[in-house]
Amino acid sequence: MPEKACRHCLRVLEGQNCPVCGTSDLSEEWSGLVIILDTERSEIAKKLGVDIPDRFALKVR
Repeated sequence: MPEKACRHCLRVLEGQNCPVCGTSDLSEEWSGLVIILDTERSEIAKKLGVDIPDRFALKVR
């Protein structure tokens, strides 16, 4: 099963629904992967507006 990215919170995941925001609005067309480990110290996490460590897509179509 290909990984998909949530169009709302940008999380990269497998499955049919996003476990964080609950939406089923997912896309197989995404690019760029960033892995956030420490959201409090990460400047990228602040720019993306994320507060939970996870994998995120930079661009979702």
